[in-house]
Amino acid sequence: MNEKIKNIIFDLGGVILDIDENMAIHELQNKGFSNFELLHGPQFNALNERFDRGIICAATFRNQAKKLLGFPRMSDETFDDIWNSMLLDIPVERIRAIEEIKQHYRIFLMSNTNEIHYDLYVRDLQLRFGYAEFDDLFDKAYLSFDSHLRKPDPLFFELILDQQGLKPEETLFIDDSQTNIEAAQKLGLHTFHIKREELVRNFFQNGVLREDVELDRIRL
Repeated sequence: MNEKIKNIIFDLGGVILDIDENMAIHELQNKGFSNFELLHGPQFNALNERFDRGIICAATFRNQAKKLLGFPRMSDETFDDIWNSMLLDIPVERIRAIEEIKQHYRIFLMSNTNEIHYDLYVRDLQLRFGYAEFDDLFDKAYLSFDSHLRKPDPLFFELILDQQGLKPEETLFIDDSQTNIEAAQKLGLHTFHIKREELVRNFFQNGVLREDVELDRIRL
């Protein structure tokens, strides 16, 4: 089945970019924050989702988030540093693997992200790897705050399939979220549920998906 794959859609965080949400929690702790249930509650989740979808701008998100977390006078710079602390690194080997994979497949990026995070890691992409945008590394990058759609919304997947003329049965979606994997499967895409500790490049050989890689399974 793997030889039928012609297109690959990659998630960003946890697949290409290393992330650790606990780093932001640790930074908030250092500021005296202790209401961690709030971070996973409906009010903050709804605010974060609106920001990810580009419904509100960075300034609005900062102001509302700071008030909600109890830091209304925190500087924007300090808030951004805390918010971005969960973003770790894009390893050189991962970029080289993507470049190699692109020689054999049409490749796309699909990310739930926001403009504060994007400004940081795109600067890293520019300074360390010489790519002005993710559109230069991939055939096309689809970002939630720009597309106004967010995984696991099926419309986000359908947008990519339609704009790029991709057949679901020829397209592989790689993500670390079970919810997103299940959404892609319902649309007929092949999937690979990658675990955070795993490396994308290990599932390819010379840029080609290995035949022994088992697709379409939820990996608990």
